[in-house]
Amino acid sequence: MNLRLDGKIAVITAAGAGIGRATASAYRQAGADVWATDINAEALVSLKTEHPDINISVLDVTDGNAIADFARSFEGIDILFNCAGYVPGGGILECEENEWDFAFNINVKSCYLMCKAFIPGMLAKGSGSIINMSSVASSIKGVPNRFCYGATKAAVIGITKAIAAEYAGRGIRCNAICPGTVDTPSLRERLSKFDNPEQARKEFIARQPMGRLGTPEEIAALALYLASDASAYTTGAEHIIDGGWTV
Repeated sequence: MNLRLDGKIAVITAAGAGIGRATASAYRQAGADVWATDINAEALVSLKTEHPDINISVLDVTDGNAIADFARSFEGIDILFNCAGYVPGGGILECEENEWDFAFNINVKSCYLMCKAFIPGMLAKGSGSIINMSSVASSIKGVPNRFCYGATKAAVIGITKAIAAEYAGRGIRCNAICPGTVDTPSLRERLSKFDNPEQARKEFIARQPMGRLGTPEEIAALALYLASDASAYTTGAEHIIDGGWTV
């Protein structure tokens, strides 16, 4: 199985921490020319210190003009991993309109803007792999206390399938990664807001059939497969990686 990315240009959003950071590392180790973007400049500097041969660029993925300017610096890329995301909690009655808009801007609009900016270059090259970060908390599984989040991640699956259908005959593949609960800085920050973070963590783990949380590196391994030629016949798919949560 060829998981090498030699000669390929990869752009990753939210690459400063968690799954995005692990994927930036995996792509670089596989030989890709990696462009790591994030809104957090400090996180990018930390990534650059760890991997001096990774390119970094501060980017607000909700700013269409900034994305267009960034995309114009490339003639065309080979891999786009839309990893940026936000996890709002609560059910419909707790979801305020401003949080709904904020979540859709980060989780959904960013995918739209990034794909729209980079697909023309992929079309010119006649190839490309787009990977969108969704979740099992989406159209796949209803999860209590995740109303707004589930809605946004269902939309990401819709975007993924629409792009896959549109460009399957023109060399562009588009797939979604749908993780379960992954032990990321984002999760740890959310757990810290519970009255008893340690107990909350135990409860998160208890709902996993495998008895543990996923790791960013495990999700990055799937992102590497979807970026590589090993997955050349795969498009429009929801790739569930959740430790058996949805079985």
